[in-house]
Amino acid sequence: MVRLLARWERSLPERYSAGSKWPKFLADAVRLLIVRRDDHAERDVDGGLAQFARGKTLIAAGESAERDEFTLVEKRAMVRAAWNAVIALEKRLAEGWAMAGQGRHPDRGSWLSIPDLLWGLSCGEIDLREISASLPVLRKWPPELQKLVQYDDGTPIYPQTAKLRLNSQLVAQLYPTTQDLHAFRVLLVDTTGHASEEVTSFGEGDVEFLPHGVRLTFVKKRAELVRHRAFRDTAAESGGDEQASTYDITDGPRREASAVVRRLLAVTAKAREKAPHLPHTLFVAARVRAGHSLVFDHWVPNGGPETRFEGWLASVGVEVIGEKHIGRLRKSTKVEKAIASGGRISAAADDHLEETFAGHYAQGTTLRVLSGRVIATAQDHWFHKAVQGPTVVAADAEGALKDTEALKSLGLEEDQAEGIIRGQLDMGVSHCKDPYDSPFSPRGELCAVAPLRCLECRNAWILPGQLPQLLLFERHLENLKRRMPPKSFTALWGQSYVNLRAVLAARSDQELALARKSIEAARAELNLPLTAQVEFDQ
Repeated sequence: MVRLLARWERSLPERYSAGSKWPKFLADAVRLLIVRRDDHAERDVDGGLAQFARGKTLIAAGESAERDEFTLVEKRAMVRAAWNAVIALEKRLAEGWAMAGQGRHPDRGSWLSIPDLLWGLSCGEIDLREISASLPVLRKWPPELQKLVQYDDGTPIYPQTAKLRLNSQLVAQLYPTTQDLHAFRVLLVDTTGHASEEVTSFGEGDVEFLPHGVRLTFVKKRAELVRHRAFRDTAAESGGDEQASTYDITDGPRREASAVVRRLLAVTAKAREKAPHLPHTLFVAARVRAGHSLVFDHWVPNGGPETRFEGWLASVGVEVIGEKHIGRLRKSTKVEKAIASGGRISAAADDHLEETFAGHYAQGTTLRVLSGRVIATAQDHWFHKAVQGPTVVAADAEGALKDTEALKSLGLEEDQAEGIIRGQLDMGVSHCKDPYDSPFSPRGELCAVAPLRCLECRNAWILPGQLPQLLLFERHLENLKRRMPPKSFTALWGQSYVNLRAVLAARSDQELALARKSIEAARAELNLPLTAQVEFDQ
């Protein structure tokens, strides 16, 4: 048995897609059953098998890919389609009950009359089996009955399925169906920002309408949490401790949780009357089982292809890219909340841990793009502020260095030009037009990083006479490059090294040769801080 279980465990990953969690889950489940049997006082389990079951699973755990949120265009289309579906449902139910009020018992009226059939179903005087048994063949149905069973997409109706189709359509005229309630789930996830399991689990007793909103009691079974949340209408002023619905869609219906809950209570009222055993949910739907049995039960959105979320999207004509899962809508609302709160995780993660938000919801495309834009903007700001690069004076412009007016035309103040001419602003590898306005130090304080960062500074002016010092600085950086890890060198000295190489590449071979002779003759030296000599040890 041990060898059999071992072979079975190792073969499990072959039956599922790469990265699936099911192989590990199934293997752990079987091992748990064996361990529980071994723990039973009156049941014997082979020692080797028990030891195997308590050991480590032979396959690794799978990895789940995080779902991405819906785009804003997709989300708006879903919300708009959901409101249209709710309005169409209310109209359909109103017409159905009005028609039922005009009918009578089919025995006194007609089994081919829609009002009479609806009257019998609404009063409980007849059931679906009686309707199926009393109807003639499809070709003898009146036009209004045949029109009721027709599909919107033109799919033909076959005689053997016509009665089943009619039963479903009659029930849908009086009660909300499984597909109808998808629209309410979409709207509640959108307006509250809570998970699908929470917005479908509160009952009439968990609803308290406020003067300007609604307070709901949510139950999150996975975390065993019960929470009371208030949602103010968008037209009301925010105040108190109630949570405001802070984000709006300007080109669609108003996103008010109170309006959604009121309409959900109204459309499911008669269905909930038929299901007193379900007091803790408003999501009660009428279903036709086996074509002839009408039941009122808790909403099951994953019963079949047509009743799933993807089926609802197809029915309302909303196209989305990627997986058609309601969890992506929840992520979209979390992204909006994060944006509306200015990126504060504490505000966006108001219904779970901040670690959960950072690890699960903050990985969406929208937040990554926004974060990237913020980072890029900040980097661009500081790059132009601190790493705009030095001003390099070519050899043929050296004559201008003796003319104050010429230097002023290059963007220097008079005292800055005088300081450069007299050598008072020489920082080692360059001159600095204002060492008290360094991008690397507080304004008004003397630059604390010269000459190590002069080649990254916008204040630096590199003159032809400083070429020997530049070559010595290049030698220093080359030594660091050999001693430091490439990643560390690039992070600390990469920009300076690139700028230095660009300055040296612009000099002629003759200029470089003369500068090297000056170094050999000991007429040039480079004074660096002590920290620059030991930085490679970090």
